[in-house]
Amino acid sequence: MRRLAVVVGGLLLVGGAVIVVVADQQRVAALAEVRAAVVRAEEDLDAARAANHDLAEQLTSLRALIAEQDAQLTDSTGFLP
Repeated sequence: MRRLAVVVGGLLLVGGAVIVVVADQQRVAALAEVRAAVVRAEEDLDAARAANHDLAEQLTSLRALIAEQDAQLTDSTGFLP
């Protein structure tokens, strides 16, 4: 009976060690996936910022054009160029 208890205890110990190793490997794999997702998100954010900057430049030029046209339309002298 004592031998059976030692064998079962040894199997439980080995099984527990295997479970810990597998869980650690899964944790490492999940951590690598998260790091890759963060890198992709940072790249997407950089691309979005660049696009936003380009659109802001276009918006500024369009606002200037609208201001010029508005100034022409509100000509109080009655003589449009």
